[in-house]
Amino acid sequence: MKPMKISEAVVRRLPVYLQVLNDLNARDVQTVSSQELGNRLDLNPAQIRKDLAYFGDFGRKGIGYDVTYLIEKIRQILKLDQPLNVALVGAGNLGRALCNYNTYLKDNMKITAVFDVHPSMIGSAINGLTVLPMDKLKETIVARNIRIGIITVPAVEAQHVADQFVDAGVDGILNFAPTILRVQDQVRIHYANFTTELMSLAYYLDEEGEEDHHEPDLD
Repeated sequence: MKPMKISEAVVRRLPVYLQVLNDLNARDVQTVSSQELGNRLDLNPAQIRKDLAYFGDFGRKGIGYDVTYLIEKIRQILKLDQPLNVALVGAGNLGRALCNYNTYLKDNMKITAVFDVHPSMIGSAINGLTVLPMDKLKETIVARNIRIGIITVPAVEAQHVADQFVDAGVDGILNFAPTILRVQDQVRIHYANFTTELMSLAYYLDEEGEEDHHEPDLD
């Protein structure tokens, strides 16, 4: 019997659920219903129940979900209950901002190595990490068991960096460069494209603007 394939949409919602649950836990909330989660996230409670049911029976009828328990289970599903080392290539402004964000991460997923090709960057420190040259990438990834790579380089350099990540043995890549990458099927790529996100956001702003700025009817 083939294992059930979970849709990407479901997987992408899990970190959102985890974020809300962590907020509830910080305020000592012990149980939460799917209705309450739905209200907080503007989602249908049935969708939340369905998403979680793919991975197990976590709720109790009439009571809801135990917040601490559900946090633990979602962390296990997302593999956040184990150390997950990340490497970043591109120590420019965006790369530095992401490395500095390490300070605020409470989970086991952290950037543990940063690389750059420019001599002016190599050897500099970012939030306790020393920027390494690219010729150290493969040996560092192997030595530190790094499984995810982040790309924050210009688009023209992104494919070359992706190829080096794949050659070094990473399992997944998060690409911030505005370009499509081609890699082997077993390596998963996610895109964080500011341009497309802003464009899609602008569409909705324009739509509202057209509604809000009609000429007044003077008849």
